[in-house]
Amino acid sequence: MLSRSVTQQYPDVRPDLPPRSRGVIALVEENCTVCMLCARECPDWCIYIDSHKETLPAPEGGRPRARNMLDRFAIDFSLCMYCGICIEVCPFDALFWSPEFEYAEGDIRNLLHEKDRLAAWAQTVPPPPAHEPNADPPKELAADSRPVRPRPGVTGPGATRAAPSAGHAGVRAIRPPGALPRKDDDSSTGGPSVEKLSTGGGGVSRAVGKPEQTSSTDPNEEPEEET
Repeated sequence: MLSRSVTQQYPDVRPDLPPRSRGVIALVEENCTVCMLCARECPDWCIYIDSHKETLPAPEGGRPRARNMLDRFAIDFSLCMYCGICIEVCPFDALFWSPEFEYAEGDIRNLLHEKDRLAAWAQTVPPPPAHEPNADPPKELAADSRPVRPRPGVTGPGATRAAPSAGHAGVRAIRPPGALPRKDDDSSTGGPSVEKLSTGGGGVSRAVGKPEQTSSTDPNEEPEEET
């Protein structure tokens, strides 16, 4: 009550909006793969998507592939409640928040905006905020800066691989179902080895295991009862 009220001279003076202002949803059409996640997760069902499939020419030594092509991407802002779920679930960064808020219409039917208008709002999307100094680095940068270590017994381009992270340092590899054990596993576990004999016409393989241990006691002696 004791402070002086100041009137903002809008529209002559633009207001200073917060960095995360939810003005309107912008579309980057090049990143959209028509996965339909945004339309399925929208609680208001205000996103309309139409697409068709095109066959891309096959590369050398490959086969042609079918790709979804975006025909229509529209958002009805008369139904949208600005929850941001569509932006959060988009796996390809095709939707962003734009601080633009001057899109009022005299007719409610004109609040249905197509992809051309949504793509124009993408130019007003602010850059992401700077990373905090003491925060953990992004997982993409952490993966690139992770040192590589040589793989034992492998030479060539695939001789190195990324070292496991600290959370997976003690995790052992699990053999997939139906996979045969390696030769090193048989020798270390005492399993049977395979010996190949020559019989003239072809080779015959047989399993050769360790000789059975014989007991030095009398076979007619009765076993001792366990106490």
